Amino acid sequence: MTEELFREDAYLRRCEAYVTAAAADGISLNRTVFYPMGGGQPGDTGVLRLPDGTQIVITDTRKGEAGDILHIPGLGMALPPVDTTVVAEIDWERRYRHMRMHTCLHLLCAVIGAGVTGGAISADRGRLDFDLPEPLDKQQVAAKLNRLIQENHATRMQWITDAELEAQPELVKTLSVQPPRGQGRVRLLDIPSVDLQPCGGTHVASTAEIGPVTVTKIEKKSRHNRRVNIAFADS
Repeated sequence: MTEELFREDAYLRRCEAYVTAAAADGISLNRTVFYPMGGGQPGDTGVLRLPDGTQIVITDTRKGEAGDILHIPGLGMALPPVDTTVVAEIDWERRYRHMRMHTCLHLLCAVIGAGVTGGAISADRGRLDFDLPEPLDKQQVAAKLNRLIQENHATRMQWITDAELEAQPELVKTLSVQPPRGQGRVRLLDIPSVDLQPCGGTHVASTAEIGPVTVTKIEKKSRHNRRVNIAFADS
């Protein structure tokens, strides 16, 4: 399995690694800073730099069936031999915007306070669907969300065991997707006094890093489903 350096430090932009497998469906490394698509967050893009100066453009990152991480090379890119040493470097600007938006969606959970039935993240915008029959006031949601951002709450990761999660089902805010179990422990994102829930994504260290956001639209998708769309104010 690939050592997932981004789990412990989302701010790592590059790392040295070696190739453990290379095929048309992706390149595997022994360790990586590339986040694989999951939890509504897109997979990272970037480059693998070889010792001879060659660069392999990575257009996506996915989770492999065997638990390794697949770095998807661009069309026509040559595959590196196994055991080749590389420097894996992410597109930091794109990743950092994902980190800001992902953290913002956790704040949105706290503002709405209802079960989450779906969501998506991009570099400019994000959305969450809530199990909520009542309408929402767009201006009120935006004001509460931006207040939490401006209050500069610190974020931190913590781990609990599978058994501890089973004993605290209220920690799981997502109704359609359950956090992965079976590894013995589950990672939580903790924004003290604001939000605490399982999450394996990448996040900023403090909410002020998110910057101002706008609530672009609140949609009624069904009788019990409200979709809240947000975007960075500078988008």
